Amino acid sequence: MSDGTATATAELDVRLEKHRVELTGYCYRMLGSSFEAEDAVQDTMIRAWRSYEKFEGRSSLRSWLYRIATNVCLDMLTAGNKRARPMDLTESTPLAQAALAPRPDNTWLEPVPDARVLPSTADPAEAAVAKESVRLAFVAALQKLPSKQRAVLILREVLAWKASEVAELLDTSVASVNSALQRARATLAVSDGHAAAAEVSDPLDEEQQKLLDRYVAAFEGYDMAALTALLHEDAVMTMPPFDLWLTGTSDITGFMTTLGAPCAGSHLVPVAVNGLPGFAQYKPDPEKGGFSAWAVQVLEISAGRIAGFHCFLDTARWFPLFGLPLHIEGKPDETQ
Repeated sequence: MSDGTATATAELDVRLEKHRVELTGYCYRMLGSSFEAEDAVQDTMIRAWRSYEKFEGRSSLRSWLYRIATNVCLDMLTAGNKRARPMDLTESTPLAQAALAPRPDNTWLEPVPDARVLPSTADPAEAAVAKESVRLAFVAALQKLPSKQRAVLILREVLAWKASEVAELLDTSVASVNSALQRARATLAVSDGHAAAAEVSDPLDEEQQKLLDRYVAAFEGYDMAALTALLHEDAVMTMPPFDLWLTGTSDITGFMTTLGAPCAGSHLVPVAVNGLPGFAQYKPDPEKGGFSAWAVQVLEISAGRIAGFHCFLDTARWFPLFGLPLHIEGKPDETQ
């Protein structure tokens, strides 16, 4: 390889990598899976590499990459799998009937670290829209749309593309794009109450931060009375890969003191996940000592209380994704 070719290769690498985070965010919204989104972006980059000589600059490099990424996602969605949350699949289970029945990984909407899907921006309004559009409830609602409607809604409403730009990307007409957008909006408008957006400031305001501090104290102390005071009366708790989900403070705290009792004494580490506050939960490990990874928690806050409490338990997948160890010897204040 000549020096000139090597330089051109390196320059193309840099130009493509500049778009990785936003493309991952786009593919995540389309697919509902953090791992499939990364696979889709890698496939997009490979296709772009292979066909770059044919790219004639009739559109921007960014638009061309989105075209490729859209085609990759549409191909992946032809299998018809729509990822979901437990409340999208079953009725809420009373605590007395609670049973932990797992479903396959490809059933579930997956969490994603903010850093992998939210490009840095100096525009607060743009940042707020981006965060809203990766929240679990919104991404779950997107999964209810046909794949092309999903692409249209994301490109038009989240990424603020013009109808003409979307029509060109999808090789269709402006009228078709507008019609698809109208149908997508109508579907989202009738989504159930569990798709309501959480109310979280960016950054967290003082009251929200105090709420999270109280939550950490209540959870780590396993103080059910304190936790009850922080939850909405109709708060929801989910635990993928199990399809069980619970509604209401009494069932949630009842579960935590029965089937969930081994979580007493856990340690919580803050994480930025799906545009929402979250924690990596480490549970006391009676065999190894210290604490072992147990769940990535995603919290939804509304009107000064916690409305959703979502625990993703497949720690062997989630903790490395967030750059976290699977075991810690002790809480930070114990190891210093």
